[in-house]
Amino acid sequence: MSLHILSNAVLFLTDQTLMGRRQIDSEPTRWVSLILLLMGLFSCSLVYMFMSSILRPNEDGNFSSIEEIESMELEENDGGCCRGIDNFELWGAAVKWGSDFKFNSSIECCEACKAMCNGKDGPCLCDSWVFCGNPEACGSKFGECWLKKQKDPLAPDKQEAGDNTIWTSGLIFGKNEGIVKMETEYGTLHIKLLPECAPRSIMYILELLTMRHCVGCQFYRAEGRGQSWNSKGHHLKSASFGPPFALVQGTLEAEGVVFKKIPTEECPIIQRGSVAWIDSGPDFFISLANHEEWKKSYTVFGQVLPEDMEIAEKIATLPTIPDVWNNINVSVLEKPVSFSMRRHNKV
Repeated sequence: MSLHILSNAVLFLTDQTLMGRRQIDSEPTRWVSLILLLMGLFSCSLVYMFMSSILRPNEDGNFSSIEEIESMELEENDGGCCRGIDNFELWGAAVKWGSDFKFNSSIECCEACKAMCNGKDGPCLCDSWVFCGNPEACGSKFGECWLKKQKDPLAPDKQEAGDNTIWTSGLIFGKNEGIVKMETEYGTLHIKLLPECAPRSIMYILELLTMRHCVGCQFYRAEGRGQSWNSKGHHLKSASFGPPFALVQGTLEAEGVVFKKIPTEECPIIQRGSVAWIDSGPDFFISLANHEEWKKSYTVFGQVLPEDMEIAEKIATLPTIPDVWNNINVSVLEKPVSFSMRRHNKV
């Protein structure tokens, strides 16, 4: 790693950790490479601990060190996200037969499905895709892209899963589809799920929808925009980046559903209304502001519909008690706000 790259990495991580504008001053010397290397290694350790302390509690109320997020290259394409789940096969009625419809990558297969679900030509004709992309395992099926239509997109027909499954599968939600309700006593938050960006996350959310009650699901932290962001979520010039940090935070770990840590998926810049995991879940947050300063740190699996953001803002005004999580001032709700997950039935 070059000195330039290492130095930039240290600056990036330090800014992200403090959620502010702290700068690191340095004066080049003959020993600067060794010094920066040691500082970089030390800073990286502190950064992961610090980011976890801001957002995620452990069972005894203290805040544990964040696990190192798996390094991964995110596909960039004009059509947005196009992710699927490896070793997983979705069933359903075929609208394109894979034996006659082949591509070189799962992204191309996904894009073909999205093209049939763009909202411009009537109903969504494709809401799921299945691709075979391992030449050795697939054999003559290599490149096959099966486009399918589910009877119920929020309860897709799953055929197989596991290491012996040769397929990669994904869901596509069209306009006004894939919306779930987070019902609280203060109102209902409608959330558009993003299976193309976070397919594993969405499969867990769909599992929650099968439960009558989401026992244990609740918001436990609430912080408004303060004097740092305006009502549209834009950061105000010369203002701090918190505290408060402009978010409501909770958990989606429900009794009766086994939660398995979710690998990092698509991590766009957090915007007002973004719904994202903290680390690998089940703790999550809804952002009340645009947080460019957090860089691409969190898996975003949903977006609150703009008209419902006033509900999240209302929760952020509820009585709180101050607390300190690893030297960070936070606001914890005096009374956690329970919520249930429900399907949104189109009118």
